[in-house]
Amino acid sequence: MRMLALALQYRVTIILGLTLLVSALVVPGFLNLTTLSLGFDRAATIGLIAIGLTVLLIAGQIDLSAGSVFALSGIVSVMLQPQLGILPAAVVGIVVGMLCGAINGLLVVGLKVNALVLTLATMLIFRSVAHWLTNSQPVSGVDIMFSLKMSQLYFDIFTIRSALFLLAILVLHFWLTRTIPGRNLFAVGSNAVAAKESGIASGRIIFMSFVFAGAMAGIAGVLQSLVTNTGSPVFGSELIVVVIAAVVVGGTRLEGGKGSALGTLGGVLTIGALTIAMEFQSVPAYIQQVVSGCILILLVVLDRTVSIRRPAAPFIEGKFITEGGNA
Repeated sequence: MRMLALALQYRVTIILGLTLLVSALVVPGFLNLTTLSLGFDRAATIGLIAIGLTVLLIAGQIDLSAGSVFALSGIVSVMLQPQLGILPAAVVGIVVGMLCGAINGLLVVGLKVNALVLTLATMLIFRSVAHWLTNSQPVSGVDIMFSLKMSQLYFDIFTIRSALFLLAILVLHFWLTRTIPGRNLFAVGSNAVAAKESGIASGRIIFMSFVFAGAMAGIAGVLQSLVTNTGSPVFGSELIVVVIAAVVVGGTRLEGGKGSALGTLGGVLTIGALTIAMEFQSVPAYIQQVVSGCILILLVVLDRTVSIRRPAAPFIEGKFITEGGNA
């Protein structure tokens, strides 16, 4: 059991290393810079949504509507381009994502609705709004050349999207590990009632976590629409399972109170590398979904098996003591 716990502690590094090794053996040229840059850019779409979901899961919440927000934000940003211009329309698309997150947060915090059930409902509602706005048809942007610029490589590895993802991960890592609000987030996810009694505004933290998750899904959707010069109501329809798998691979617990930005980075890179390898091998999309689902089930079962044999983290003087000894 100790070996299993140790493996789970370093599972991101182990899984990512094994994924890269197997992919390099199976896919010729997988470690070429061109392939890696392509995989990193593709992973950034998952990663931007995963950043928001990481914060939510640490807070003990979840958002199943992220894929629908992803599509809706992208559609709005494309449809408004003729009236506002590309960049102002992109800002409006991100605001739409924040509004969707605010709706989720208000209903969860204000009405005490279970987040799983609530966001399952809003997932359907936001997706329906996306179909209504477009009459279930893709909409095109006004400047294909701008899309080509968005896809341009810098330093042979980064696109604008992947660079933003990496920057956001580093900022989130600093916020979670070096700021009081970041530590309060872990307290809320570990025990919201105890955190509230210790003076932490649990409801406000949960609400802002939903807004942040909506904003990140909106940013991802807007960037996807800018890169493809298209907004579509079917964009992101299967993203949420992959995103949850990436976050859980990174060590964030579905029950809340535990997670890290760097772990999410490793999980996103793992899922991205696995997806690229399967696509190069012409593995059908539905098989890729099966693989992601199996990984998610396996990690949740292993994490639960080890967790039930550990003593609970103590709550002392308003602070939760984490595995690393930090409050």
